[in-house]
Amino acid sequence: MLGSFGSSSSQSHPHHDEESSDHHQRRRFTATATTITTTTTTTSPAIQIRQLLISCAELISRSDFSAAKRLLTILSTNSSPFGDSTERLVHQFTRALSLRLNRYISSTTNHFMTPVETTPTDSSSSSSLALIQSSYLSLNQVTPFIRFTQLTANQAILEAINGNHQAIHIVDFDINHGVQWPPLMQALADRYPAPTLRITGTGNDLDTLRRTGDRLAKFAHSLGLRFQFHPLYVANNNHDHDEDPSIISSIVLLPDETLAINCVFYLHRLLKDREKLRIFLHRVKSMNPKIVTIAEKEANHNHPLFLQRFIEALDYYTAVFDSLEATLPPGSRERMTVEQVWFGREIVDIVAMEGDKRKERHERFRSWEVMLRSCGFSNVALSPFALSQAKLLLRLHYPSEGYQLGVSSNSFFLGWQNQPLFSISSWR
Repeated sequence: MLGSFGSSSSQSHPHHDEESSDHHQRRRFTATATTITTTTTTTSPAIQIRQLLISCAELISRSDFSAAKRLLTILSTNSSPFGDSTERLVHQFTRALSLRLNRYISSTTNHFMTPVETTPTDSSSSSSLALIQSSYLSLNQVTPFIRFTQLTANQAILEAINGNHQAIHIVDFDINHGVQWPPLMQALADRYPAPTLRITGTGNDLDTLRRTGDRLAKFAHSLGLRFQFHPLYVANNNHDHDEDPSIISSIVLLPDETLAINCVFYLHRLLKDREKLRIFLHRVKSMNPKIVTIAEKEANHNHPLFLQRFIEALDYYTAVFDSLEATLPPGSRERMTVEQVWFGREIVDIVAMEGDKRKERHERFRSWEVMLRSCGFSNVALSPFALSQAKLLLRLHYPSEGYQLGVSSNSFFLGWQNQPLFSISSWR
């Protein structure tokens, strides 16, 4: 469905809004466990639980660990990874708050609070990496989030590289399993004459890169498409690779190629150091790409104040879990994997981590728009055909009235009910 999501982030500067919102939320959610549990019966259980979560986060931010621990006990009894969407959401946020509380307690005392059991998410172990990769594939199957952004990015690339371009080079930052590219390869193979295609894919797991390249090469061969894949392995030393702009210097460019750059769910990782992010964007601009596609979560999980970041994440993932509840059957194993591994890992990162350890630093489209324009980029409007494709995707594969498709600033926004969740845009 077309339309706005209420207070669109493109209408006002995000940092100003968040500072004033943070002040408002601090005044509103100062209740203790006692006052919350005696809320009048007109308040729904879901709202009471939400207030309880926010109060717990505020207690932790005030270093009132004893009271926070008591609230966590209450929350644990009202949550389950197998209940309804509210219970499952509370389970993930209670787990993350418990981990954050453990970190504070361990830094000030010699004892540890027993943590809520967690799903392994340390990507440094091979078993955890396999679990995360499996959850990514499940996410791609059971939600429209990845398919929507990739489909729209592909259409923007295809329209930018029209039939006059016979040698195409796509640089995909963090290619993962490469599931974005087979539809685009099919479209290129149907052109006459079909162009050559070279994909440079970056990643920090060499085995995944090799297997991705092999699959894409076999698919290209089945199409009769002339194809090359160049894996660009980025060492995962101390997890600092994501903020190193020098990765661009390793990309080989050929003078006869038309260049497209794909940054789908990638740029937020570089927000730990804005200056290095600006250097990265300037270097991308200097490569003179025909098109740059960018997709990000439509949320500010990078706010410096923990409480504001927590409330933002709570609202965001409430909509995500509600969408999964409405579109997947109870007991769906794929949904459980996506919630407990993929989204659970993100929630732990946003809520429990601080400083350099925090990776999920999402910001809203308005912030990206300002930064991209300051680095010399111009917005390229996504086409009416791309919009029709996105609407068709939702109607055929995710037929729920809850999903909303909005258009603003020449870009697309996918959300659930009145909560924007993802943005996709193209630049030059």
